[in-house]
Amino acid sequence: QVQLVASGGGLVQAGGSLRLSCTASGRSITMYGMGWFRQAPGKEREFVATISRTGISTTYGDSVKGRFTISRDNAKNMVYLQMNSLKPEDTAVYYCAIAPYGGTWTNLKDVNTWGQGTQVTVSS
Repeated sequence: QVQLVASGGGLVQAGGSLRLSCTASGRSITMYGMGWFRQAPGKEREFVATISRTGISTTYGDSVKGRFTISRDNAKNMVYLQMNSLKPEDTAVYYCAIAPYGGTWTNLKDVNTWGQGTQVTVSS
């Protein structure tokens, strides 16, 4: 069973940047798609970005396209989310996730394992 630990969240002003990291342990992530989802207070968890096992394919939610970049380092068993031009509406708990297959995906139901979240707060 893989364990996922997200880090890098914090408080940032609108327009600023943060880089989230997800460290996987217990199993190599090399064969699996990885992703980031988020949940704002009072809202449902939503898709942010996913990346295929090779890193060649990525998919982004409409609200973050052009501002966020997902990447991975299979040698380190890690996934990253670079977030630029942050907006107050990006405020949420961000969760790292792994899929049971190697491609990208957008549906929460396809998540095999969730990591614990990291809080991102963007002030206006």
